[in-house]
Amino acid sequence: MDKLRLRFEKTGRAVYISHLDLMRVVQRVFLRAGVPLRYSEGFNPHPLISICLPLSVGTASVCELMDFRVAADVDLDALPDALTAAAPGGIRFLECYEPRRKAAEIKWLRIEGVFEYDGADASEILPRLEEFFSRESIPVSRRTKRGEGVMELAGNARDFSFVRAEGGVKLSCTVSAQEPTVNPELLVKALEQLDCALKPDFAGFTRIETLDREFKPFR
Repeated sequence: MDKLRLRFEKTGRAVYISHLDLMRVVQRVFLRAGVPLRYSEGFNPHPLISICLPLSVGTASVCELMDFRVAADVDLDALPDALTAAAPGGIRFLECYEPRRKAAEIKWLRIEGVFEYDGADASEILPRLEEFFSRESIPVSRRTKRGEGVMELAGNARDFSFVRAEGGVKLSCTVSAQEPTVNPELLVKALEQLDCALKPDFAGFTRIETLDREFKPFR
């Protein structure tokens, strides 16, 4: 037993921990829990830990996946609780197992979110959101490492559903996780760029499940 995978939650105040800071936090958590990690070789060795799909600051998740290597056998059943006891609030480890699939096989993410509107009637906003996200084309401009680009949301964000919620509208949908990567914040950008009247005053998102190309849960 060498390479292992953890499924964990990142919620509450922990959503404001950046990806790089999360990697540092996780290293300390393993150290506090007494879990012997395997290190890379060379002049600058580092723990062999990788998070499958880095999470944007401010986005919550109940389905994060992290691969790591250990230098000695560990109790897979006891490890999640041991790590959680050593972790800061908002980070909770759920499951540990030996992975049988590569992270590259993750294709979709099921997400939930809330759009809040100050002073707007959710019953009027909801059907307009349904109509907007059912369009055949939803091009949204975004900044990339190569400069400005356009992402086509139609097809890469799908299976939308909306219900009324306190202060606004609760949504559920499936977005492409890789090739291309659809950040849920692009949903808000699309509204801002294409129908500004529907842009929420506040939006928050949570990853619910990782899926493969057949829309089956990925572990």
